[in-house]
Amino acid sequence: MPMKPRTPPMAEPHRFHLHLTVQRASRSSLQPSEGQIRQWLRHALRRSAMITVRLVDRPEGRSLNQTFRHKDYPTNVLTFPYPDENPRASTRLHGDLVLCAPVIKAEARLQHKPLLNHYAHLLIHGILHLQGYDHENETEATLMETLEIDLLTQLSIPNPYLDCPAHG
Repeated sequence: MPMKPRTPPMAEPHRFHLHLTVQRASRSSLQPSEGQIRQWLRHALRRSAMITVRLVDRPEGRSLNQTFRHKDYPTNVLTFPYPDENPRASTRLHGDLVLCAPVIKAEARLQHKPLLNHYAHLLIHGILHLQGYDHENETEATLMETLEIDLLTQLSIPNPYLDCPAHG
């Protein structure tokens, strides 16, 4: 019988301190509240963190994706970790998550998902990237998706990978 990938234990929600800044640079309606963003991020944190979440529109999302990933289109979430001066001594995570609100809204509609559930998924996806998870190969992708599904399930949010177009 194949073994299910072992997921590292996640810390108790709200055990770690989160210093959160939310920047709203998008005119898109129906954005999550700061309280919702905080709840979703804290749920996935494994250590204290200083995070800025910036909600942007397509032009800024496209510009950032072009500058940092050399891809000429806006994407749903970009993650920018900030290296610590002394990473071995650091217990705090530091980084930015940039979410392109119109892209997220269009994806949620296309995938028939509640908009706030999609925001929760992408914020958790981004915070996992900040904590060192990735999806560059099948093993990493399976581990990261399993963590996302587990965390979202704990928040009563359905598996985002069921009945949706191929992802990667």
